[in-house]
Amino acid sequence: MKEVYDFLKSCQTYYLATVEGDEPKVRPFGTVDIFEDKLYIQTGKVKEVSKQMQANPKIEICAFGGGEWIRIAATAIRDERIEAKQHMLDEYPGLKDRYKVDDDNTEVLYLKDAVATFYSFTTEPRVTKF
Repeated sequence: MKEVYDFLKSCQTYYLATVEGDEPKVRPFGTVDIFEDKLYIQTGKVKEVSKQMQANPKIEICAFGGGEWIRIAATAIRDERIEAKQHMLDEYPGLKDRYKVDDDNTEVLYLKDAVATFYSFTTEPRVTKF
């Protein structure tokens, strides 16, 4: 999991895919955090992406950097605890002007049953699960 975290951090931007009905939806994200040995992402509950993940929590993340790319398939699980939200906001202080731990909008989700596959043009794919 730490290797996945490090890769996403180094890329700075990754792309999160959800579904709405039978239509795929993809958008750029940048938040990633490790809290209590789980990999977390962050968004706002008022956003469509949040509603999509609550309706169908199966997601996929993709990122590219340094000649490699990663695809992560997982289930996104909402964590309502203040501690989890605070940890994320402490890691991304720039978000504190838009999000607060108790604002009923800040949403942090951890990745459950994640399967991350690292790819490159020069090596065989490598899979890690967490």
